[in-house]
Amino acid sequence: MFDTSRPGPFYEDFVVGATLPPLPPVTLSEADNVVYRAVTGDQHLLTADASAYGAASGSSGCLANPGLVMQYSIGQTTMATRQAIANLYYRSVRILRPVELGETLRTTTTVLGLKDSAAKGGQYRGKVWLGIQTVGDNGPIVEYERCALVRGQAPSPGHDDDIPGPSEQTPLDALADTLPSWDLSGLPAGPWEIGESLVDPLRDHVDLAAPLARMTFNQAAVHRDHTVTADGRRLVYGGHVQGLAQASLTRMLPGLAMIVAWDGCDHLGPAHEGDLLEFTHTLMERAAAGGGELLRFEVTGTTPDDDNTTVLRWTPIVWAPAAS
Repeated sequence: MFDTSRPGPFYEDFVVGATLPPLPPVTLSEADNVVYRAVTGDQHLLTADASAYGAASGSSGCLANPGLVMQYSIGQTTMATRQAIANLYYRSVRILRPVELGETLRTTTTVLGLKDSAAKGGQYRGKVWLGIQTVGDNGPIVEYERCALVRGQAPSPGHDDDIPGPSEQTPLDALADTLPSWDLSGLPAGPWEIGESLVDPLRDHVDLAAPLARMTFNQAAVHRDHTVTADGRRLVYGGHVQGLAQASLTRMLPGLAMIVAWDGCDHLGPAHEGDLLEFTHTLMERAAAGGGELLRFEVTGTTPDDDNTTVLRWTPIVWAPAAS
């Protein structure tokens, strides 16, 4: 579809049904877990404590952080978003199984739809809807869609596909059969009430944004080169903000065993290196499943130094021990 030695693909280069050239496969190691923990502060218990993972799963292996798996998967899609102005949202994320260290991740990215956007400041642009599947040595790992706003170099070609929005709720009972046969009895249970909103008292700031983008092969120029952004400031990769939100959730729900799905992940505003973030977690729904329960959360991220501007709305479904 395009020459990988050149700056594209620009919006007019995309063709519905085309598959993007792949980025290198990645074999996960303990070093990946450690670096990801340093970037996000993620306290996922079964990743941090191999004995706890062994007790829950019966495996002698070590678990890859589920957030890390998603960050590599997303990074491997970014051959499509080298010329992105912004990533708008992720949708219909299904995390099909846990991944242990030593497994190799490979990702396929397919163009599902295209829709012209009005030029802004003389810049041509359009929405690109992508379908993604990441597989490993033991089969499929994750499937999802994302939508990005991509710059063009020529007048809009006239695409007007019906591109879906960022969020569609998945019935919790539809996810019960995807859970592994783990024993969650050794994990701490947290009492949450449906509708209850808790603000994480530990705010955190964004740093190491460029290293995370490089580590995950993220090709979007806006995350590396401040001269191509609208305001002259290097844009933080949206998955970095989501990673900090997930780290916050592991503090607020320390017995979190597995991220099962995202209804959506909507990037409502830009983030920059050094931004202070605060996360609020609201339990929307719960259902018994797999010896524990599935919990649907809405997580919002705000910038308290900037009039509490909301920059993230993330709606994960997680598996954890049943509340005591």
